[in-house]
Amino acid sequence: MRKANKTSPLGDVGFQRPQNVPEIQNNTGIYRFKEGQIQVIPEAKNAANPVTTGVSGNRRLSVAPMMDWSDHHCRYFWRLLSKQALLYTEMVTTGALIHGDRERFLRFNAEEHPVALQLGGSNPSDLAQCARWAQEWHYDEVNLNCGCPSDRVQSGMFGACLMAQPELVADGVKAMRDATLLPVTVKHRIGIDDMDSYQQMLDFVGPVADAGCEVFIVHARKAWLKGLSPKENREIPPLVYDWVYRLKRDLPDLEIVINGGIQTIEDCEDHLAHVDGVMIGREAYQNPWMLAEVDSRLFGIDKVAESRDDVLLGLLPYVEQQLALGTHLNHITRHILGLYQGVPGARKFRRHLSENAYKKDAGLNVLIDAFEKVRQATPA
Repeated sequence: MRKANKTSPLGDVGFQRPQNVPEIQNNTGIYRFKEGQIQVIPEAKNAANPVTTGVSGNRRLSVAPMMDWSDHHCRYFWRLLSKQALLYTEMVTTGALIHGDRERFLRFNAEEHPVALQLGGSNPSDLAQCARWAQEWHYDEVNLNCGCPSDRVQSGMFGACLMAQPELVADGVKAMRDATLLPVTVKHRIGIDDMDSYQQMLDFVGPVADAGCEVFIVHARKAWLKGLSPKENREIPPLVYDWVYRLKRDLPDLEIVINGGIQTIEDCEDHLAHVDGVMIGREAYQNPWMLAEVDSRLFGIDKVAESRDDVLLGLLPYVEQQLALGTHLNHITRHILGLYQGVPGARKFRRHLSENAYKKDAGLNVLIDAFEKVRQATPA
């Protein structure tokens, strides 16, 4: 074994060696434990780092697309907690991809696989073009948003308002399927506004399924397009899980994934007795450690990380790499504020990052110091 000839700024942190991570290789080097410290071997900086995507096509557990949250930094962090969960991008509009900075919207880390691109749009030819780009950029799925209730998406004719136009959605799905070999899926609500019956939801799903969509992700709340904010639409309309269960019973050949108000692994296990998959949202962001149980409890394979410290360690090479590329520290650390939720020192960890990571010159030491806050609060 080569002797590390450069000590990382992590060297004096005193991390305990993770049980399953003797060393981590990243484009920035190899991070190796030795005598209670972390050292980096810079000669490995340009070493090849083959990536196995592990794409399984299994939607047993997925993490929802969340605007301003599920960006590529966040997804990299989540992947340190679960290798099996299917991750979704933030919703990207077809207009943004066609007329905007396509690379900024589509780039992601190879380690994020399996990862799905969620599109917002309604024009079939635009959706087809974006589906082709999703395949070219090696996404694992392309999803059409028919569930977002915000005023902005309504004015652009996409999101939940499309539930009133199932034939238009069907045309979009067909165009996407003709344009790509990727799975084309749809995420929708159980209804909008005056769509108050299960039959009306079925009237939406039917034509879209006939157009070739085989996977429906159903948020088990209706959306009020007038009178409620997006936040209120996530909380006020009641959850009607039985409609989603019934949809699976009535259309058993379709893959049905349930979404809405799911907060624990136990909740997931209960729902999986009735549907094919479960999608969790804000709970995964606010309490990300719950994802550490996903691989063992829901997929029957070994955990990725045995401790929160394992996760933080796994993130450090990525943070160092991103800082070198000019990324601001808080663009990454804002996603990890909930990592130590419920652990002594968690509040100090969050506060230190919130008060320091946004600064222009914030570097890796800010994250190290935040970890120290947790370590100092942990009983010996």
